[in-house]
Amino acid sequence: MLLLRHGQSEWNAVRRWQGTADPPLTALGRRQARATADVLQRLDVSFTGVWASDLQRAEATASILSGRLGLGPVVTDARLREAHAGEWEGLTPDEIDREWPGYLSNHQRPPRFEPFAAVVGRVTDAIRAVVASLDGDAGAALVVAHSGVIRSLIRHLGAVDGRIPNMGGVWLGVAEPSPASSATLRLDPGDDRPELVLGDLFDPAGVVVSGVDAPGEDPGDQPDDPDTDRAEQR
Repeated sequence: MLLLRHGQSEWNAVRRWQGTADPPLTALGRRQARATADVLQRLDVSFTGVWASDLQRAEATASILSGRLGLGPVVTDARLREAHAGEWEGLTPDEIDREWPGYLSNHQRPPRFEPFAAVVGRVTDAIRAVVASLDGDAGAALVVAHSGVIRSLIRHLGAVDGRIPNMGGVWLGVAEPSPASSATLRLDPGDDRPELVLGDLFDPAGVVVSGVDAPGEDPGDQPDDPDTDRAEQR
């Protein structure tokens, strides 16, 4: 499975925190999706279908990818939505700093921001549903979601996360359950369903990205690029 972030949205371009708000792609975002489809066509990977969050920035990105790759209708799932940003939805970092001084620098989140465990739980269920729908060795799934979703999964799987650019992402593989495995999406230690194991980050080399430093919608609580000690503690 390749889990991708959507192309640039109108709120990405002006640095507004989105969460579950639903702004559309920019013209650049649509170009990014088309360029990424060209990158994917050159990979030695056979994709079997496309799934996406039902927010339009993700669904539109997935539709562009699917159309250029010939993968048929996009399957949408609300469980793949971005984390609800609570009181911060629609605000820029400067506005957040004025109304919530110190929160961003300390990686804190407001009271109504969707909890990390809740995001991981619903996204895990959605990804398991995708895996269950795959037909054996037919090919890999292509899933389009959001930065906070991808970063939450990376953290849940025990890895050091950083900002995910538009059209960036991560590969996930399927493995048989193993009690010794730390890179697993099992929330229940007794769960005997297949694990999803973290693979390499995906960087669509050659795809034009915006120079705008958007908030990144990270899950909070930890720095964007944790130091070695913190990484080892996880």
